[in-house]
Amino acid sequence: MNVHVNDDSIATVSNYIAGEAKAASSDRHQDIYNPATGNVSAKVVMSTAADVDDAVKAAAAAFPAWADTPPIRRARVMNRFLALVNENRDELAKTITSQHGKVFSDAQGEVDRAIDVIEFACGAPNLLKGDFTDQVSSGMDNWTMRQPLGVVAGITPFNFPVMVPAWMFPIAIACGNTFILKPSPTDPTPSLMIADLFKQAGLPDGVFNVVQGDKEAVDALLAHPDVKAASFVGSTPIANYVYETGARNGKRVQALGGAKNHLVVMPDADLDKTVDGLIGAAYGSAGERCMAISVAVLVGDIADPVIERLKERANSLQIGNGMEAASEMGPIVTDAARQRISGYIEKGVAEGAKLVVDGRGYSVAGHEAGFFLGATLFDGVTPDMTIYKEEIFGPVLSCIRVSNFEEALELINAHEFANGVSCYTRDGNIAREFARRIEVGMVGINVPIPVPMAWHGFGGWKRSLFGDMHAYGEEGVRFYTRQKSVLQRWPESMSKGAEFAMPVSK
Repeated sequence: MNVHVNDDSIATVSNYIAGEAKAASSDRHQDIYNPATGNVSAKVVMSTAADVDDAVKAAAAAFPAWADTPPIRRARVMNRFLALVNENRDELAKTITSQHGKVFSDAQGEVDRAIDVIEFACGAPNLLKGDFTDQVSSGMDNWTMRQPLGVVAGITPFNFPVMVPAWMFPIAIACGNTFILKPSPTDPTPSLMIADLFKQAGLPDGVFNVVQGDKEAVDALLAHPDVKAASFVGSTPIANYVYETGARNGKRVQALGGAKNHLVVMPDADLDKTVDGLIGAAYGSAGERCMAISVAVLVGDIADPVIERLKERANSLQIGNGMEAASEMGPIVTDAARQRISGYIEKGVAEGAKLVVDGRGYSVAGHEAGFFLGATLFDGVTPDMTIYKEEIFGPVLSCIRVSNFEEALELINAHEFANGVSCYTRDGNIAREFARRIEVGMVGINVPIPVPMAWHGFGGWKRSLFGDMHAYGEEGVRFYTRQKSVLQRWPESMSKGAEFAMPVSK
């Protein structure tokens, strides 16, 4: 793997450019923590614009040959990579847990969802087929083809260091592009493990590159004239910035932003299954998911029994080191994130919400320096409160009470975020009306986290997505390729003389 060890025995995570590890041109570094212990486990280099330029040059040099490689041969490399990811599933998951903090079984699930997209990308020969019309006009045929863009970049968040990059690079590379990944500096090691597996799979040098860093590296990618497209996942303010900056520089941009995902509980919902769904979706991965449920919309008389059961379950949640099998929730990714989430809890209390379960001050025996925060539950939340309006990205569930289905719809549709939503009910008509009328990109009916499978595509609406195309699936193929239309005829079928009229089918 592309790390080296300093004299003080702290490993340094480097860049990966043109098939080999490469140090950054600056001496800036950022500490990498094990969130369960609070200890520094490694350091990661912070790249400069010059480092980004090196990666772009390597990717640009590799592009012509890779783009000319037949799709079936690109798919064979992807198939070998798929096999290696499957073989190294648990090693990738352990690294995720050690740097992000999520429990090991959740990390395994993250790798599995990445594998789904890699498998989809192996179908590139079929996905890249064009359309053909014989005799579109007399003696003339018309067909379309999809061709790669060139050098493309992915800028990815800390919460899914394997899955989210896999929403991007397998499809981009299978379509014939070369790729530069800028992962989060919080948990960057999995990106280098991916690079190493690609190398073993026989991917040509320069087709997949990793540039570590922060805003300086992001800005350099967005400004570089040879980067043709950028895909981003993160908070809405940064997604908006990436979209505007990339578009201003002439790039195709796909920027997935923040969320405030609601789960509507209808009076006829199965109480046990509803509470199970809420507990897992609100507190799984410590709430650090863009598809986490952060608002429970309780309709009518079901509110009190739901709150009572949530209180009991939240208080009994098993919180600890993610590598311990008994743990249901791990630590917060950084101490700064823990302090930020605690600030939201304080604000919720100050603005009048009822704090049913307080997760602040939580400590795990033997891991007192870890970045732990307990499950937090609010009742009596109203739409004007900060904890309702803003994305907290932590283990905080806000409960808001409404009288009926129409009020629930109006509440959710009025929110600026529209990533994911769910409705628990036994009523088929309610389920149908909810799916049709809700203004949100991904909808679950009795499914708490409705993340689409690899061939369907992921993306929200409103301020949860900037750009025209969702991630992965056929939307991903369209994003990483451009259509070319070809009209063809031969001299024997051509009329004599100049043609001054608009061509028409005849």
